[in-house]
Amino acid sequence: MEKAREKGRRWVISTRDEMRQAVIEVAREATRKVSIFSHDLDPGIYDDPDFLEIIKRLVLSQSYSRIRVLIADPASAIKNGNNFVHLGRRLNSYIEFRHVREDLRTHAESFCIADETALVYRLQSSHWDGIADTYEPAVAKLYGTMFDEIWLASEVEVEFRQLGI
Repeated sequence: MEKAREKGRRWVISTRDEMRQAVIEVAREATRKVSIFSHDLDPGIYDDPDFLEIIKRLVLSQSYSRIRVLIADPASAIKNGNNFVHLGRRLNSYIEFRHVREDLRTHAESFCIADETALVYRLQSSHWDGIADTYEPAVAKLYGTMFDEIWLASEVEVEFRQLGI
């Protein structure tokens, strides 16, 4: 018989609304850092008012908090406007956006990691099917390491600084 989980909750996601709720729940778990890998900042997910409030409270309550966002294709977020980008402009000491280097844009997945313990993960960013877990340190650390490698290889370009990304 499998031992019952002592911490956290794991569930499957299949719709946009479930993804939005999962991102909010995982972000609530953060006490110091959130790392997001997205292709287009997923409109309706990362610009949701509840998510933005959680991020704002995190960065304003913890002077050492850090929100890092990797975007593979930021054109739509820039073109259509995004409240997360606007928040990042106001809190640019805590929230940083980077454009994924072209040769690293082969990653099809999308994910959000809170404090290397909680995560929301989609294998294909073009689909809403995925999994969320509020306590899975081993998996969160695995994707956190991948995120860090891409983060270090990607830089903020001049045009994005002018646009606040």
